[in-house]
Amino acid sequence: MKMGVLKKVWRIMIIVMIIKMSEAQLSENFYRFSCPLAETIVRQAVTNKFTQTSITAQATIRLFFHDCFVQGCDASIMIYSANGDAEKDAPINLSLAVDGFDTVNKAKQAVEAMCPGVVSCADILALATRDAILLTGGPSYNVELGRRDGLKSKASDVQGKLPEPDFKLPQLVSMFAHYNLTQTDMIALSGAHTIGAAHCSKFTNRVNNFSSSNPADPSMDPSYAKNLQKQCAQNKDPNFVVFMDTQTPTTFDNLYYQDLVAGKGLLTSDQVLYNDPASRATVVEFGNSQGDFNSAFVIAIQKLGRVGVKTRNQGEIRRNCAAFNS
Repeated sequence: MKMGVLKKVWRIMIIVMIIKMSEAQLSENFYRFSCPLAETIVRQAVTNKFTQTSITAQATIRLFFHDCFVQGCDASIMIYSANGDAEKDAPINLSLAVDGFDTVNKAKQAVEAMCPGVVSCADILALATRDAILLTGGPSYNVELGRRDGLKSKASDVQGKLPEPDFKLPQLVSMFAHYNLTQTDMIALSGAHTIGAAHCSKFTNRVNNFSSSNPADPSMDPSYAKNLQKQCAQNKDPNFVVFMDTQTPTTFDNLYYQDLVAGKGLLTSDQVLYNDPASRATVVEFGNSQGDFNSAFVIAIQKLGRVGVKTRNQGEIRRNCAAFNS
């Protein structure tokens, strides 16, 4: 084996070892002694916010995903920059609802009042995500804790790190594999779209330019396409969104997959999961079994929560989730 190849293999082995060491330092009972009521406090804060704002759950779950895929699950997405150059200011993150940020900030304030300087914003975001899923009818699961908050948040680091709405299956599989997530993990995590929504600009390319009675994207159900076209034509408000689940848009269930089978996937990156033969069987399985979807989703969301985590002497425990400690 050539020296160059050996060096490349060695570097990969070192990276894998670092990832495994970080994962091993997370623990479900991390705050057992330092802040034993942390999970209860976060759950109450999320519940309070959920009763006040209808999109709390969707906003929080999306925030967690966008955070983990850039710098790792380190709450770098939470940083505010007066210069508008933080991670949250990247174009793809501008549509993140303020309710997700508000949920985490309120939970952090409540935890700080009980255990100042102990629980990271990254862990609070992970816990809030689990609670948001449960509040909308999704599965409960244990959250591994012990993350520290990142020390870097740059809009320039976001480019190319998050899936785009027009991605096809190979692009999705490749991107998720970069974070040690399998194709099945990717399809399961996409199931969070069961309570998701999207702005018209993200999918109008699929419904416009009609030829006769058919949508621009022939894989889309024609009546569904016409309805989408009508909704977007009538609502010029840039904040207007369309739900991704046509049947139970506020319930975390498996009907999103049934919509894909029926040609009612909103985004290209949704519908391709059924259209591509390589992933179709998994979509059908999840659409037929709530239990199978729940089990796969729990595995995937726990794996997602380990991506790029900072532990021990890495990062910090922020006093304010929106600002680095001075």
